[in-house]
Order: sequence, then C-alpha cells, then structure tokens
Amino acid sequence: MFLPTTMKEVKQLDWKRLDVILVTGDTYIDSPFIGVAIIGKVLVDKGFRVGIIAQPDINSKKDIARLGEPALFWGITGGCVDSMVANYTALNKRRKKDDYTPGGINNLRPDRAVIAYSNLVRQYFKNTKPLVLGGIEASLRRIAHYDFKSNKMRRSILFDAKADYLLFGMAHSSIIKFATALKNSENPESLSGVAFISKEKQGEKIPSFEEVKKSRNQFIKSFDIFYKNNDPITAKKIYQQHNDRYLVLNPPEPYSTTKELDHIHSLGFEKDVHPYYKKRGHVRALDTIQFSIPIHYGCYGECNFCAISVHQGQTVRWRSEKSIIDEAKTISRLKDFKGYITDLGGPTANMYGFECKKKLAKGACHDKRCLSPAPCKSLIPDHSRQTRLIQKIEQLPGIKKVFINSGIRYDLILSDKKHGGTYLKKIVKDNVSGQMKVAPEHTMPHVLKLMGKQNIDLLLKFKNRFDALSKKSGKKQFLTYYLIAAHPGCRMTDMQDLKKFTTQKLKITPEQVQIFTPSPSTWSTVMYYTSIDPFTMEPVFVEKNSARKEKQKQIVTKKYRNK
Repeated sequence: MFLPTTMKEVKQLDWKRLDVILVTGDTYIDSPFIGVAIIGKVLVDKGFRVGIIAQPDINSKKDIARLGEPALFWGITGGCVDSMVANYTALNKRRKKDDYTPGGINNLRPDRAVIAYSNLVRQYFKNTKPLVLGGIEASLRRIAHYDFKSNKMRRSILFDAKADYLLFGMAHSSIIKFATALKNSENPESLSGVAFISKEKQGEKIPSFEEVKKSRNQFIKSFDIFYKNNDPITAKKIYQQHNDRYLVLNPPEPYSTTKELDHIHSLGFEKDVHPYYKKRGHVRALDTIQFSIPIHYGCYGECNFCAISVHQGQTVRWRSEKSIIDEAKTISRLKDFKGYITDLGGPTANMYGFECKKKLAKGACHDKRCLSPAPCKSLIPDHSRQTRLIQKIEQLPGIKKVFINSGIRYDLILSDKKHGGTYLKKIVKDNVSGQMKVAPEHTMPHVLKLMGKQNIDLLLKFKNRFDALSKKSGKKQFLTYYLIAAHPGCRMTDMQDLKKFTTQKLKITPEQVQIFTPSPSTWSTVMYYTSIDPFTMEPVFVEKNSARKEKQKQIVTKKYRNK
C-alpha cells in the first residue's frame, strides 16, 4: 500500500484526519531503501494515520496544505541525501541533475530543505502541532557543525529550523515511541534517539556553539565527545549550549534486532514511485533500488570521510535469511521484473552475518577501530552465510541472476581465511555484472591514514586473486576503483604518485575519482575545517582552492597536463 498523498486517497482509506504528515525533499518512492517510506510504514503498522507530501513548492500553500493539519506532528526530512550535498558539487557548483526528482532535473529540492520546509509549515500553519526533524540532513547536523557551502560554523539545525524535536539515526523504534507519547499526551524528551532544546543543562557538557565557533580545538573536542556518544550501549546524554539555551541529545535508540528488521521489511513496500508523482517523469533512483534487496544496516569500516557510523551506527545488523528470500520472491512477481536482482547488499556488500562479539556486548571501542589500520582480531569475518544466501536466492523460480553491486571490502575477504576464498570465487563466477566496485580511495600511506583506510598492499593482493578467478571463469571482468582527490593531507605530488600507481600497478586510467566534499559529521570534515589531525593534533595540509582541487583530480583522469 502506498501512503496517501492527497485528501482523495485519505478518504479512500476511510480516514478522517491524518495523525502525522511527512514532508520530504525526495519524490515519494515506496521502498525499504527510502527512509521516509520506512518511517511512514512503521507508523501505519502501529495504527497511526500517515500521509506524505513530497518536494512541496516552497513559494505557495498548495502543496503543504494539501493534506490539512496533522493531529500529532509534522515530520520533516531533506530526503535520502543532505540537500546541500544533493544541490552542490565538491567545487560548490550547482548540480543540474537529481536522481530523486521526477524527470531528473534538480529544480524541486530547496537548499537547506529541512529548514525551508519547516519555515513553510510555520508560514501557513500558525501555532501548529510539533515539527519533528529526521533523516540524514537533520541527523548529521544535529549539533553545531561546519557547513561547507557557507564556509562557517552553523548552529544545530534544530535552532535554525525552529523545530520542536529531532529524531536522529534510523529512528525505526524511536518514531513509534515518540508518536505514542504524543498520542498519550506524554513528554517525549526522555526517549532514546530524541534531541530537543531545553532551558536547562542536561547530561554531559560538550563545548558550546559559541566556543566551537571561536576555537578550532574546541570544535575538535566537541566532535570527539559527540562521536563517542553514538553507540547505544555506551552513550550518555550530552548537551551543547547555544546562547542562553541548550541542545540536549539523548543516547541513540537501541539497534534494531533481526526480528524487528524482518518485520519492517514485511510491511508491503510497493517498490515504485507513487502514481501521483510518477506521472511527472522518470525517477533515476528507482533504477538502482527497485529490484535490489538491503540485507544489513550499519558499517564498522568507520572511514573518516563517511557519516554512516554517525547515522546508521558502527554495529552491523542484518535481516534473517527467510526475510531476504521472501523479499526476493516478492520482487520476482513484480510486473516489470526481468529476472535480475540488481544488488544484494548494504552500506558495504560483504558485512552480512558477522560482528564482533565484544562490541555486541560492550559497545564500540573508543581507542581502536574494527578495520583500520588493519582488521581487528576480535572481528572474525565469515562470508559463509552470505554465500549460502546468494545460492538460495539464485534457485528461486523467476530469478535468473543475482548481482552484487554494493562496494566490496576486500580486506574482509582476505581476512576470512576459512570462507573468504569461497565467497570471492562464487561472486566472481556468478554475481559480478562486468565490474566489481572497490574503494581503496588513495595509495599514499599518510593520506590513507588520515582517511582511516587500510594499506594499499592489500588491494594488489586482492586484484591478483580477482584477475586469476575471472580468467579461470572465462570472463572479462574488471575492478572499478573509487578514489578521492583533495582529501585533507593530499597534495599534488600525492596525486601524481597515485597516478603512477594506477598506471603501473593497476594498468588503468581511473574514471571514478571524486573530489572530497566536507559533509557534516565526519572526521575528515573536522580536518578540513581545522587543518589539524584530530587524532594527533598535528597540523595537516588542506587544499581549499577549487582550481587546485580540480587539478588534483585531473592529474589522475589524464585531463590535466603538467607544463
């Protein structure tokens, strides 16, 4: 069932009034890959009446007032991508395309969408029900943060949006508890995963907005405390002063169990764009997710340039084999399905079915990481469950092929001495659609260290195995390498060395080279803003000139020539 987007649809459900209205910066795709769709579905499953307004016109009342006023609250999200990342490139140029907008033209998502939509609601609904922020834009901007577009520190988005509450992280369970509290006229401020503004101090202090705005060292301290309080097992309540008020962050919601994830994925997603929006044009994002299956959440890679650990968490959770197979059966019955599962993965393809037992019991370590600079001995990779899962899905009626298109952590495969080889042999033979995605990101040791990535020697070892297995299978297949230019610590000479490596060792001219974007709530963004390595407090070179950033990229892609 699609969630209603018009009053006509609301009446067809025999609902008199909506409890919750969700407003999003993406078009409405009813898919388990889309956060706002999940939130809507889990609320409806618990008896709440929910509607969605996607990409409303911020210059008129017609869209935002289409469903009336909710009985409980407005849910505001920028969509699947932070709106400033969606709207601007790493060189601060306006993007022309948007994969989550019908027709693909980037003309419907406003800058700072969460703030824009909150203002829109306030403009036309005076003294309305609470405004509740959620999704990745709100989640990653929940404390005082560096904003790349304006090149300055900004307050918590709760203050700038003038909203009442913010639900951070995935919010699978916190949204239900929150809605129930409002329904029962209870105060939701004690709930896990909830942030709010208070007139009183509550919890452990982190440096104030005024302090982080003045001092880069205080910004580092603030982010360090914030980052260490993202694991639901060990996190404490923290607060950050903004002028004469206080941002309060409760500990994150507990991670969803396998049973809970299975239930979420059983809620009847249509795996399509809602008809109200579909008539406006093709949505490119659907091409990627319509026939794909998410099998796990979270990532213990903790790359310094990535915000997944702050939003989804550092602990990997997975669905049961039965739940995933049931979804594959559902996909096989869709009218446009041609027999090809386009992806079976998650934030990383091969983290399904294994986690560190110490972490599950005591929470994520603060003094070391699971995979960097090398895989921790407490994390015992086991690819056998995913191998069996792929094989079982391949045997289902109507399934011709299962592809693995999420990025592969090759260090995990090499660390899995018992089952890694079998897994790699299987996917190279049957599940690679011509190219396998890997993300070494760079080759220079000092840059890799700042990125939180492993030594490049592992890549060469993996490449040799991949090439040998592809040849043995009689297939002409390639590795696609994701690389980053202009990351903190990276100079022109480092990109020249990277170019030599890709030419001499990998025998390629890379195409997937992106310029580092300082997005909110990552350690790399902290480095970019402060020009300091936050782990050693030593100075770090940071390239901030757009022309030189572009030259770093062009050195590798051959468009730039030294003269």
